Amino acid sequence: MTLRPDSQYPTATEGLTNARTRLVGNRTGIVADTVIVGARFARALRDVVGLVAVRAASVVTPLGWFVLASIPLSLLVGYGLGWIELVVAGFAGLVLVAVAILYLVGRNAVAIRLDVTHSRVVVGQNATGHVVVRNPGSRRTLGITVEVPVAHGLAELAVPSLPRDGESVQEFSIPTRRRGVVAVGPVRTVRADPIGLVRRELVWTDTQELFIHPRTIGIPSMSAGLVRDLEGQPTRDLSSSDIAFHALREYLPGDERRNIHWKSTAKTGTYMVRQFEQTRRSHIVIALSLATVDYASDEEFEMAVSVAGSLGSRAIREIREVSVVVSEKTPEFAVRKVFAVRALSTRSRTKLLDELAVVESAETAIAITDVARVAGMQVAGVSVAFLICGSAVTPADLRAASTKFPAGVEVIAVVCDPDAAPRLRSAPGLSVLTIGYLEDLPKSLARVVAV
Repeated sequence: MTLRPDSQYPTATEGLTNARTRLVGNRTGIVADTVIVGARFARALRDVVGLVAVRAASVVTPLGWFVLASIPLSLLVGYGLGWIELVVAGFAGLVLVAVAILYLVGRNAVAIRLDVTHSRVVVGQNATGHVVVRNPGSRRTLGITVEVPVAHGLAELAVPSLPRDGESVQEFSIPTRRRGVVAVGPVRTVRADPIGLVRRELVWTDTQELFIHPRTIGIPSMSAGLVRDLEGQPTRDLSSSDIAFHALREYLPGDERRNIHWKSTAKTGTYMVRQFEQTRRSHIVIALSLATVDYASDEEFEMAVSVAGSLGSRAIREIREVSVVVSEKTPEFAVRKVFAVRALSTRSRTKLLDELAVVESAETAIAITDVARVAGMQVAGVSVAFLICGSAVTPADLRAASTKFPAGVEVIAVVCDPDAAPRLRSAPGLSVLTIGYLEDLPKSLARVVAV
């Protein structure tokens, strides 16, 4: 194979576009190399300065930036005007900056763990967390300050000096005055000078969540009185295959042969088949209004959430088919009102209470009448419907809401009114319970059963 001379090949920089060609083009030599070395040094210096600036911006406080800016200004003006006080102030600022830098030197050789005692509590119940700090190193550690964000607050914990393999457990309380989900953590340590010129935070743990469930109360079994069956309630609809036997009839084309009653067939000489009453398993619907127009106060709304949780928990415990729905909210800039409900999880009591912990009332949520209308259309096979609302709902609204369910559905409205005495009002297809406290719910349901 014959090689072509080098002159027949294009130069190495021909057609190349990079930083070198943008600076010196196709030129080579000492001058071009010097330019390239200078450019590379400037880029490296820029990267280092940028990194230092980012690190400094993350640790220097606004007070620190003010002191840094005032030092050269004090020295220049002080020496220029012969103002000794400004010169002294400038050097004092230099000393403070030097001392602050010393506080940032080093790293805490500790291991930190965050433990939340319980992941779920009831509103008002005591809840605590623990920060476990351990010294795995060979030297004694100095005292440090640990910060734990708790919801919108901050818990500051002072950890003492720890010997080798020493451990310190710091406890802090978590507010549970209102239901919801509280974010705890992440735990961070703080290194800062006494004046507050610098502050460096190190994050040690992840964030943990604490679910604060609404308060619930035990209520009597819903199998007695309100819903009288355990496995299904016979209806007047006839079926060729079910549980409740109804009668015998002559065989028709299309009937299943396994339903033929052979003894009756032998007696009559005609094929006779069994006929059954169609059964329907009890389906309980618990509808909670989130509309602010249905409540006179936040206390009423919180009681309504507790009622929904109590009824839903009991139904789940009895392994009943239950649907818990709440008002859907209309988007802020929607053209029309959204008529919809949101179904909460009923796979377990814990899942239901987790979702009830975060429901909130809203002005744009649909009222109880619309909730009943949507639930009546979307949920099939309803046996008992609980409508939960506040004292702002009128009796006429409750009567209108009860008509949104099919005939034969037992509708029970639970009105939460802390200023009212418990009472029961009954009408065909509708029972209205008014409770002043959550503890009134079991007795009021027992009165409905008695009626």
